Amino acid sequence: MESTTPKILVIIPCYNEQENILRTVAELRAVYPQADCLVVNDCSTDGSAALLAANGIPFLDLPVNLGIGGAVQTGYRYACAHGYDITVQLDGDGQHDPAYLPAVIGPVAEGWLDVCIGSRFVEKQGFQTSFMRRVGIRFLSFLIRLLCGQRVLDVTSGFRAADAAATAYFADHYAIDYPEPEAALAASLAGFRVGEAPVQMRERQGGVSSINAARSVYYMVKVSLSLIIARFAIKRRRQ
Repeated sequence: MESTTPKILVIIPCYNEQENILRTVAELRAVYPQADCLVVNDCSTDGSAALLAANGIPFLDLPVNLGIGGAVQTGYRYACAHGYDITVQLDGDGQHDPAYLPAVIGPVAEGWLDVCIGSRFVEKQGFQTSFMRRVGIRFLSFLIRLLCGQRVLDVTSGFRAADAAATAYFADHYAIDYPEPEAALAASLAGFRVGEAPVQMRERQGGVSSINAARSVYYMVKVSLSLIIARFAIKRRRQ
């Protein structure tokens, strides 16, 4: 008799996370040991790769820096090649609490959703990020709803689960630069059922975020344009 337990892979993108990556993997394994984990080391310039190798943690070592989107897409391609039923994204900086994995995976495993996004804004508990970032997130949320009718509160959350079909889609279609909002839009337009589950997030556990004030402005402009372009590109492909 075949097992009905889904085969789950947790992708952890990693770029210069030597202060966080071992703790993140250890916490994941402690609270959700039934899932496999794969760290995608995005050509880190610190000691991340050496730490992963020394501690026997499965990882892919990218020869060039692809950015967060390229690293995550590499993980999705690995999941497709190895027959995983559900693929989960979990940041390597400690902001995503693995204790909420059942909440994010559950709607996908039970067939309610194809893509489930862990959202800090459903119940508004835990770390809520800065005021200006919340303003930007609300704007992107409004833009996505305008473009496709899908309501996603936490559009920038990288804490999400995808079923096998959505995993295959993301393996072929994934934005390279700041991909989370565009992935939510594209999945919705492609007909996947996208929704959210309430989670609590934490502040970065160590290291420095790559998004500073100047990059935040670039982020908003770039992502807004990308969402609009993606919407009409997908519409054109359907015609």
